[in-house]
Amino acid sequence: MKTNQNIYDRACNVLTGGVSRNTIFREPHPFYVAKAKGSYITDVEGIERIDFANNMASLIHGHSHPAIVKAVTEQLKKGTAFTMGTEAEVKFAELMIERSGTFERMRFVNSGTEAVMTMIKTSRVYTKRPKIAKAEGAYHGTYDYAEVSQTSNPDNWGNIDKPNSNQVVEGTPQGALNDVVIFPFNDIERTLNILDQHTDEIACVLIDPVPHRVGLFPATNAFVKAIYDWTRKNGALMVFDEVVTYRVHYRGAQECYSVKPDLTAMGKMIGGGFPIGALAGRAEIMEVLDPRGKILRHPHSGTFSANPISTTAGRVAMELFDEEAVLKLNKLTDTAIHQIEEAVKIADVPISITGDGSMFRIHLQATKPTCYRESYLDTENKTIIKELLDYLFLEENIIMINTCACMFATSMTQKDVDRLSEGLLNGFKVIKPKLYQYH
Repeated sequence: MKTNQNIYDRACNVLTGGVSRNTIFREPHPFYVAKAKGSYITDVEGIERIDFANNMASLIHGHSHPAIVKAVTEQLKKGTAFTMGTEAEVKFAELMIERSGTFERMRFVNSGTEAVMTMIKTSRVYTKRPKIAKAEGAYHGTYDYAEVSQTSNPDNWGNIDKPNSNQVVEGTPQGALNDVVIFPFNDIERTLNILDQHTDEIACVLIDPVPHRVGLFPATNAFVKAIYDWTRKNGALMVFDEVVTYRVHYRGAQECYSVKPDLTAMGKMIGGGFPIGALAGRAEIMEVLDPRGKILRHPHSGTFSANPISTTAGRVAMELFDEEAVLKLNKLTDTAIHQIEEAVKIADVPISITGDGSMFRIHLQATKPTCYRESYLDTENKTIIKELLDYLFLEENIIMINTCACMFATSMTQKDVDRLSEGLLNGFKVIKPKLYQYH
């Protein structure tokens, strides 16, 4: 009989640390999937769990949605990747451009990281400038420049008036750090003061409108408008990372703002469960990628970019995630938040919840954080969060993201929400002694 332990033992002999992505690692061993359907995953030992992580926000319809399976199966029979174009990418781009109302041109890539990387490089080409600016603590994938200060901590983050540009991976070139300007999210005055020190150098200001790692709360309209105005005045671009947040509203989180980004990076849920990324925006900026130009300013390709499996699955997923589906899912998520807030009151614990659309994050503090430095988890809080998540996973059969966040899918029902709020109530009671001991 297969067990999670013996599979992991085999994995340690062939995979570094026994895993190919650190997000699935847990002690004493990761767990391995046998099958998944809708919002439920069954591991190789037969334990069924409710999945509120949805592969880090990438499964907007849960697992194995029949319409996506059918469409992909039909495409599989025709082929999976070619050194030729397919109509699948054209149909998907047409759908997304019509849906957005502001996108003019698109390019498909293979991941959110690659989409953000391409967006940054495109911004540099267009503006002929080297630097980017991004929020302290914001996660934008693993590109050297995009990840700077993602894991800043009290020992190295510096003065809030001028946050340090810190490496995430040891050995990151100092030159990369020097070309990334860090600002405090949603702090207009400090951010503008920081940007003003680099007016002729910044190619783009990169914004995640609901940054998960910062604390999962939305950018204010005033903040986005201030950034937009600064970029118009100083010849830079305002670009959005909507790899996670495009789920928030029908046209993405950007639908809420009075001004729109010049470029938008997307990924995760727009792949329908398959690897994908996309860059979209103003035609005149995207033109730097055009192979028809006399000078190829930004050579751009990718062996599996716009492959017909991902673009077919993505198109079907986004067709299913229509305006009615978005509103219904957001309403269910609101219900979940209200029920969890009731559980917080019953358990009498200092916990708050932030979020937007179909996603939320639980914080071990009574007052909702408003910036990265307030939501930062020190060692003691990380230990308490881990205990809560382990309890939910092992005792309540509930899967959440390791930041104590949930990313809902259309496959979820009120029954699942009830299981979540009841499980969290039990979990809050488990961690309560340590929570009050520490706080």
